[in-house]
Amino acid sequence: MNKGIENYTSNSASYDLVCLSHLRWDFVYQRPQHLLSRFARRRHRVFFVEEPIFHDGETHLDISPREDNLSVVVPRISHDDRETRNVTDIQREMLAEMFDSQTIENFALWFYTPMAMNFAADLQPSVTVFDCMDELSAFKFAPPELIANEKSLLEKADLVFTGGQSLYEAKKGKHPRVFAFPSSIDAAHFEQARNIGEEPSDQQSIAHPRLGYYGVIDERIDLALLDEAASLRPEWQFVMVGPIVKISESDLPRRANIHYLGGKTYQELPAYLAGWDVALMPFALNESTKYISPTKTPEYLAAGKPVVSTAIRDVVRPYGDLGLVHIAETAQEFVAACERALQENANDRLMQADEFLSQNSWDKTWSQMADLIDEAIALQGTKLAKA
Repeated sequence: MNKGIENYTSNSASYDLVCLSHLRWDFVYQRPQHLLSRFARRRHRVFFVEEPIFHDGETHLDISPREDNLSVVVPRISHDDRETRNVTDIQREMLAEMFDSQTIENFALWFYTPMAMNFAADLQPSVTVFDCMDELSAFKFAPPELIANEKSLLEKADLVFTGGQSLYEAKKGKHPRVFAFPSSIDAAHFEQARNIGEEPSDQQSIAHPRLGYYGVIDERIDLALLDEAASLRPEWQFVMVGPIVKISESDLPRRANIHYLGGKTYQELPAYLAGWDVALMPFALNESTKYISPTKTPEYLAAGKPVVSTAIRDVVRPYGDLGLVHIAETAQEFVAACERALQENANDRLMQADEFLSQNSWDKTWSQMADLIDEAIALQGTKLAKA
C-alpha cells in the first residue's frame, strides 16, 4: 500500500466523500487539507462540511467550490432560528438539502468531530471513517457530550485512523480496525526554506539569533516556559507565528524579545522558517497535549532547521530517540537545548533528517488510507451480495 497519488488507481467504484469537521478549511492548513485535497485530485467529489456560522441574515447553506472537486460547505444559521429552533434539526435538514442538490448517492462519510453524530448518525454511507487527529475531549471548551458521541461514532465507524502513535495506543482497544497515521510531510514545500533569501517584511528587522514557532497559539503552548526562556536569554529573539485561539491576548507574555506576527498562510511559512536559527515547539505538558503529534515536527526538519521541543510523547518517539529533535522540559533545559541546537553541525543534521523524511509523505499516507477505504467498501459489497 505504498502507491503515490499520481499512479494510484482505486479498485472500487467511484464515490463522493462527505467530511464533517470541527475545523474550518480556511483557518490553518493541516492534516484535513492535505488528505482531502488528495482525494479531490483523484476525481472524488469532496464536500467539507464545517460547523455552523450564526449571523443576522437568513438561514441558508453556503456551498463554495474550491480546488479540483472539493467544495466547502458552511451552514449559515440566523440568530432568530437559533433561538426558536433546534440547531441540530437545522443541520440535519441542511445536510439532506446538500445531498439532494448535489446528487450525492454513493459516498464515504469522514468524521473529524464526534459532535457531528448529533445530526449525521442516520446517514447510510458505503463506508464510515473516523480520522481521530486529536483527543478533542481534553481541549479547552470541549462539549460535555463529546465522549458519549465518540463512543457512538466508534460503533458506527468501519475504519479509525489516528493522528499519532500515542493516540493509536489509546484507541486501539476501542475498535477492531484502528490504524496509526502520524503527521506526514510535503517535503518539497518546506525544503524551499533552505534556499529563500528574501525576508518577509514583518520579520526582516528582527535581530538574530531568531528562535521561531508557527502554529495555533492556544492552551497547548507553555506560555510560562516561553516567558522564562525569553527572560533567561534577552539577546535571543523569539518569533511566534500563528493565530491566537481560546486564550486572551492578555495571557501572552510580553517582552521586547518576543514577537507575535499573527497568522500566515501555508504558502508563506517557508519564508518565515528560512530566517530562523532554531525552530521551537514549546508545548505545555498537559491533558490537551497528551496525544498530539505535531505536523510541524517534520516540516521544521524538512526546512533544514534544528528543532527544540518539550517532551511531547509523539515527538520523543521517534524524533527525540533518533536525535532529530532536542528534547527539554524546564525552561532552563529548553534554553540549554537551544544553545546546543545553535552550535550543531548543519550538514550532519540535514543528512539525517532527509534520510528519515524520505520514508514519509502525505501522498503515501493518503494512498494507504484510500486503499483501506477501498477494502472496506469491497467488504461491504461482499456482505450485501451474500445477504
